[in-house]
Amino acid sequence: MAAVKRLKRVAALQPGFISFKWSAESDDLNSGRRKRVNKNKKKNWNKHSDIQDVEEFLDDVRLQERTTGGLISEKPDYSLFFVDIGEQKKSVLPEVQERKKGKKSKSRPLRIDLILQHDSLVPPPKDVLAYQQPNAKKLRRIAENAEKLAAMGVLPRRQKLLLNRRPATKTSKAKTAANNFPDRPYYDLWGGEAKETADPYYLEQTGKSCVKRPEKLNVKPSILPAVEVIAPGGSYNPDFFSHQALLLEAHEVEVMRERAELRIERQLAVKQEDTATEETVFEELVEGLVEEEEEEEEEEEDVSIRGGLQQEKKTEKERKRERADKIKSQQKQAARVFTDKKQQLFQLRSIQATLKRREQRTRERVAQRKANQEAEKSMPRRLGRLKFQAQDLEIQLSDEIPGSLRTLKPEGSVLKDRFKSMQKRNMIEPRERAKFKRRHKVKYVEKRAFREIT
Repeated sequence: MAAVKRLKRVAALQPGFISFKWSAESDDLNSGRRKRVNKNKKKNWNKHSDIQDVEEFLDDVRLQERTTGGLISEKPDYSLFFVDIGEQKKSVLPEVQERKKGKKSKSRPLRIDLILQHDSLVPPPKDVLAYQQPNAKKLRRIAENAEKLAAMGVLPRRQKLLLNRRPATKTSKAKTAANNFPDRPYYDLWGGEAKETADPYYLEQTGKSCVKRPEKLNVKPSILPAVEVIAPGGSYNPDFFSHQALLLEAHEVEVMRERAELRIERQLAVKQEDTATEETVFEELVEGLVEEEEEEEEEEEDVSIRGGLQQEKKTEKERKRERADKIKSQQKQAARVFTDKKQQLFQLRSIQATLKRREQRTRERVAQRKANQEAEKSMPRRLGRLKFQAQDLEIQLSDEIPGSLRTLKPEGSVLKDRFKSMQKRNMIEPRERAKFKRRHKVKYVEKRAFREIT
């Protein structure tokens, strides 16, 4: 404890030291009773040693070095104080004033700038991150490899591409011919796109070249025309036979629709055999009783048969005979296979005829498959959960055919026709009208004004 107080006293009473911070504890250094502490252990040194005054002294020294550039006690007087003698009036000749007006006076820094100027002797900390470079080892290794390859005469890939690049064709600026020149080349304004004369590498790097359009986008989803021409029987003044043919087609459509409805009704109808009668009800009630007795008799017979089978046991002689019969049957089968292979030599003509028939059948199947694929191009595909349903034929009966175009009644809808055409050409999936479902019931309430009247 005495050593600590002595260190405080030395720090505070150094000759010429001026402290920025005044501490009231400096007066009480000699006051206080010494506390007896056992310091034969190291943990008691840190516990009972007071070094706060030393730390304050060192902090004060660092503060003076940062703010004034050194200790105040070491600074000269002219840097700390100055004598204020007031403003001095200088007598300047008019000739000198005229000269100074013509010349630019030298600009001196302001005093506030001099005060704010950094004059600390402590250098600023070095920014380590400013000198670091990401992937420095990797870049250094790449540079070394490039230098080695350059010394060996090997060029990098980028330079090879630049050297192998096709030079741009220098086209001389052609003079435009006059309009009345008969031998000038024909130019189609609505024709195909003009050929690119620029360097393809330049177009690729600058992004001016168009992306190649995939061939799949040029294929139409269906070969059907956008607007189909109706049958001649649908005209406002059709021929008799063509109109009858169209009526027959509409009749067949209606017949197919009725057959589908009848088929559904037939499937949903209850068969007369399945209807319950008194006899069937009685049989169902008595069915379980009769089966139990029959099952018991069958179980007894099975037990007796199994017992009889278990009692029979084959002798050694019977086993040998079975083994010999099995070997003989295998030999006969092998001999039959051998004779069949021999007979095939005499059946070459029939085998060739069979192969020809098989090849002919294969060719027919391939042709049929191609025909089906071509037919499917004009048929609507299954694009959604619903199947495509063709639009009803727009037809008028014989007695409804008008005599002139003025008295013709319109049939169908143009919007519906276009909508069905897009579905048929596989441009959109078949859809159905959304059903409006009311979540809550409608509540009817009488208004007060109406209630008063009634």
